[in-house]
Amino acid sequence: MKQSVVIVAGGKSHRMNSTVPKQFLLLRGKPLLMYSIEAFFEYSAGMEIVVVLPEDKLDYWDKLCKKYSFSVLHTTVQGGASRFDSVKNGLDQIGDNGYVAIHDGARPLITPSMIERCFDHAVKHGNALPVIPLSESVRLIENKHNKSIDRYRIKVCQTPQVFLSQQIKTAYHQPFVPQFTDDATVLESKGYTINLLEGDPCNIKITTSIDLAIAEAIINQTETEWNTLNS
Repeated sequence: MKQSVVIVAGGKSHRMNSTVPKQFLLLRGKPLLMYSIEAFFEYSAGMEIVVVLPEDKLDYWDKLCKKYSFSVLHTTVQGGASRFDSVKNGLDQIGDNGYVAIHDGARPLITPSMIERCFDHAVKHGNALPVIPLSESVRLIENKHNKSIDRYRIKVCQTPQVFLSQQIKTAYHQPFVPQFTDDATVLESKGYTINLLEGDPCNIKITTSIDLAIAEAIINQTETEWNTLNS
């Protein structure tokens, strides 16, 4: 079946403390957003790639693509007032048949192998949500009280999250509620069961300048290990 991806990069990046939205910041000399697009293209050169951007940054992105000779074929779409609206705008460009991945443009370290595992899992189980375990203790706050929670029962959600196109598009036509923290939550609200698979700890989301430094360190370490294996 047809495979597509909606890469969501419509945010303003207020927590980055930068005048440039984080999706356009340089990671090892290249705009961060280009890494995700390249990973999906490397996974499948024929898949449809839709990139959702802030309305006032569409021309800026075009200039970046020219500056960095970025030639991977993709369609750009104007984002909305919230991530929910931006995803919906992206999904409107996708057909009803096939599977669609929804990926945060701020996760530049996604790999083609992880993308493949997510699509394969969705084909087998109907959808796919990559998750990783917590490594720290957590507590639940209820009013003025708090209590410990078994961290082994809690998972951290990542992207890409993969769905049957028609199902997720239909789910996104309902009104937004604050409980919709990710795409799987939107589909789950329509009565569907969400199917988990093991994610990748290196598939971090860039939120602060510290995350950007961590991403660069991960790339450097990966290259060092690769060169050692092939030396």
